[in-house]
Amino acid sequence: MCGVHDIGDREWKELKLKRVLCYGDSNTFGSDPDRRVARHPESVRWTGRLQMLLGEEYRIIEEGMGGRTTVWDDPLEPLRNGLTFLPVALQSHQPLDLVILSLGTNDCKSFLHASPQVIARGAERLIETVQGFPYRNASPSLRFC
Repeated sequence: MCGVHDIGDREWKELKLKRVLCYGDSNTFGSDPDRRVARHPESVRWTGRLQMLLGEEYRIIEEGMGGRTTVWDDPLEPLRNGLTFLPVALQSHQPLDLVILSLGTNDCKSFLHASPQVIARGAERLIETVQGFPYRNASPSLRFC
């Protein structure tokens, strides 16, 4: 019979991990621009390097998608609106200690006609979403890159 009291050392260690959600675009995903492979190995991606630097006391969670924007829908690449999916990511990866947002580059797509001020406002909407989300436990820290 498996119950709460049957948690082993490994499980307790996992419960104590600091959990970091990295939410971004193709840079977070680790896309290979040379297209030799669809994705760089974990040891090359910035999220993988962050994991190596921080060590075993942290769990780095990659939520990267090529073409993802801050708040824009893209008719050529559907499901890339970062604001739409962010609450799902926050909910599904709880508990979180830190959220790193790394979006905005794809807001420069020419058909969006977004000025730097408009792109910044899109980033603000993401920040507001992270800060206003109804977490089960304490709210995570936030960094925007």
